[in-house]
Amino acid sequence: MKNFAPSEKKLDEPTQRGQFKKRASILEAAADVFCRQGFAGASIDEIAAEANVSRQTIYNHYCEKETLFIAVVDDVLKRANSMIFSMLATFPINADNLEEDLVAFAIRINKNCICNQDGKFLRRLVQNEGERYPHLFETWRQQGPGRIVSALGALFARLSASGALTIEDFDVAARQFLALANADLQVMMLFGQTPSDEQIESAARNAVRTFLRAYGAGVSAGRLAPVSG
Repeated sequence: MKNFAPSEKKLDEPTQRGQFKKRASILEAAADVFCRQGFAGASIDEIAAEANVSRQTIYNHYCEKETLFIAVVDDVLKRANSMIFSMLATFPINADNLEEDLVAFAIRINKNCICNQDGKFLRRLVQNEGERYPHLFETWRQQGPGRIVSALGALFARLSASGALTIEDFDVAARQFLALANADLQVMMLFGQTPSDEQIESAARNAVRTFLRAYGAGVSAGRLAPVSG
């Protein structure tokens, strides 16, 4: 192992920080361009201009456009997974106020994971590029939805074991909960609109009440009042 003199370390650290900032700038600019233009329509020149670096600098870091695209998806996915797992840590641990607690949880998921910038980016890229470049999203399929559904399913299993819910397949219940949570928001997000706080809350309440009608232990439909649009 090479030993560096103090003076060498002082010179090396700013260089490393500069490289890190440059790489982060490239990834951010590339995410914006890929989101707007798609993989096929994005150009390295446009990404370089937005990142305020040279075309050669991008090739020095990422060799080719596909390598850069994979790095962008991986970077966004890591942030998205980190956020959603932090949200999963807020899942209700008991059934004392289950409906309201699940509504609050669904609101947090929608605001911080579905309707945020990373969520919009991944959704648009999968919609636009998933069919043409399925291999580029293999990591996303393996590390994204699958892990999240399993983790949420385990949380529903805990509530089911306590008698608060009646669930046979926890992963199915988890997928249905996530689908219901943003079902009312899908059309507006498809057209690039950002839902309001009121729309997100309404979607969450509709989702939870539908979910509890299916899985709530001893909960009848008459006990859950309908939500107006």
